[in-house]
Amino acid sequence: MGIFRKKPKEKKALVQCAPAMTGDSHPFALINSYKPLSDVEMDLYSSLREALPIIDAAIGKIIRLMGTFCIRCRSDFATKKVEEFLRNVNVCNGNVGINNFICTYLEDLLVYGQAIGEIVLDFNTNNIEALYNANLKDVKLYPKNGPLNFAVYKREMGREEEIPYPELILCSMLNPESGRARGKSILKGLPFVSGILLKIFQSIGQNWDRAGNIRFAVTYKPENANSCTQENAQQIADEWSRVMRDKHNTCDFVSVGDISIKTIGADNQILDCDVPVRHITEQIVAKLSIPPFLLGLSWSTTERMSSQQADILTSELEYYRECLNPVLRKIVKMHLNLQGIDEDFEIVWNNINLQDDLELSQARLNKANALRIEKEIERDFGVIENENEVIEEV
Repeated sequence: MGIFRKKPKEKKALVQCAPAMTGDSHPFALINSYKPLSDVEMDLYSSLREALPIIDAAIGKIIRLMGTFCIRCRSDFATKKVEEFLRNVNVCNGNVGINNFICTYLEDLLVYGQAIGEIVLDFNTNNIEALYNANLKDVKLYPKNGPLNFAVYKREMGREEEIPYPELILCSMLNPESGRARGKSILKGLPFVSGILLKIFQSIGQNWDRAGNIRFAVTYKPENANSCTQENAQQIADEWSRVMRDKHNTCDFVSVGDISIKTIGADNQILDCDVPVRHITEQIVAKLSIPPFLLGLSWSTTERMSSQQADILTSELEYYRECLNPVLRKIVKMHLNLQGIDEDFEIVWNNINLQDDLELSQARLNKANALRIEKEIERDFGVIENENEVIEEV
């Protein structure tokens, strides 16, 4: 009878890329079927970013300079729906909003050369429940049915299982290698020079431990060699130690005889590290395509050189935006389809900085002045000149 029918269980949103927490096997189950769980290269890039603050600062500057974007649909109704979704969508780690997801996604793309995310659906409402940033150590990409397609596998308890719904996976690669399903990190090529820089810093620290923490050599020269006993030497050592231990009061060291006190290492000079450190830092800055003044490096640069460096950074940011556009299109398109809306849309990024607005305004002003001069010439002399020629003359 229909009265005693079981109530269907509600299906909860499920993240495919996250490893399941199971306790069915003993804690050493990896021994049964061991496979490498992570690439050494990923740990290397993480260590580089942690060891050198300039690399971490450059990556943070790139992410913040990317700016924000908006979605424009043909109808205002669809535009409002998309804007509300992008503001309120849940993101992993308790964050809300598409910007938090994109920042983490871009960070993985820059540091590791690839980024993987997932669209988590709510099967009850048929809506997008959340956006999940997958840990690259938990997933792996393999070619499938030819070199043009790839499958996503999740790593769990030493095994690799293919994800059943690949259409919900978001994947991007930065400068992918030919014939391989992996990208290139912007940190590739920096381990060698970074290792030299870390050696210099380590040597400086050791030198300051030795020379900065001053140590003294107390030498006693008796007039008669027979008068020098172990008791006298121990008495001098104890008195000197008492004087050095008293940090609150200024004490005098009084002794009898010819005693000389010298600082250990005072005659030695520490090597000048400014030149090699700057050369290596220039290599790092050139690889990251960040102007030095954004990283607090006060190098002597002219105003025109700074403008050219800003233009190079702008082109880099435009390239990163193009890498993110397919991911944003897939998210927005799926959301509109789930809402029953079939409309075209475009992704509009804001200007990278205020300098762009100033240059555009100056260009419009120059063009307006050229057109005004052209009309004055036509009115006064009755001569019609080509607009391009007038602008060039101005």
